[in-house]
Amino acid sequence: MEIVLPTKKQKPETTSPENLVIFSKPKVGKTTLFADLPDCLILDLESGSKYVEALKIGAANVDEIKAIGKAIKDAGYPYKYVAVDTITALEEICVPFAEELYSQSPMGKSWFSEGKVKYGSILNMPNGAGYPWLREAFSTIIAYIKKWAPRVILAGHVKDVLLEKNGAEFTSMDLDLTGKLKRIIMQHSDAIGYLYRRGDTNILSFKTKDDVSCGARPIHLKNKEFEISKINEDGSVTVDWSQIFID
Repeated sequence: MEIVLPTKKQKPETTSPENLVIFSKPKVGKTTLFADLPDCLILDLESGSKYVEALKIGAANVDEIKAIGKAIKDAGYPYKYVAVDTITALEEICVPFAEELYSQSPMGKSWFSEGKVKYGSILNMPNGAGYPWLREAFSTIIAYIKKWAPRVILAGHVKDVLLEKNGAEFTSMDLDLTGKLKRIIMQHSDAIGYLYRRGDTNILSFKTKDDVSCGARPIHLKNKEFEISKINEDGSVTVDWSQIFID
């Protein structure tokens, strides 16, 4: 392979985020946003889409997720977007898969005959020994889902984290995932937005603050926030993704 070094600056290869994370408190309206995004398949892991009209399909375990992926491949990858609703639920779904992966290793060959009886869950193993297997399982499934469409949106719940700055304690809103899973997701995301409601309007914020863990690489999103949806007087919702996905 011949290496050709660049001699001038190259233009960006893409402008809109290919891997977007959106997290919020429950019932703010994430699923409604995804339902209004054209060519977006909602992978519903919490039965949260039953009240919205959308391109949607549910899954209760990893085998069903794999079956959906195969069907998407066989159909020629027809979707432009896939929204995973939610990765908080996906973490729980991946626990049995983590146990399966562990049981296939030399150290875990007796897991289902002895270990599971003793600990109940791989996450109850001493010294956090089961968590690396959860990370492997979770990362494997996320990588698999990211093959389904050019752009993937990962929806998550928010959790409050107690932090300290300059001797004062304050609460920060963060993505609700266990330990290093959060860091893995954030490292592989182009943008992380916090969705919140202001009156009848939903705001998607990419502003980096002490009390909210979010941010973005794309220039048009970096340190900005957008009115992404609004509840109308008749109860309908107007959604605008045009400021987020600009190409």
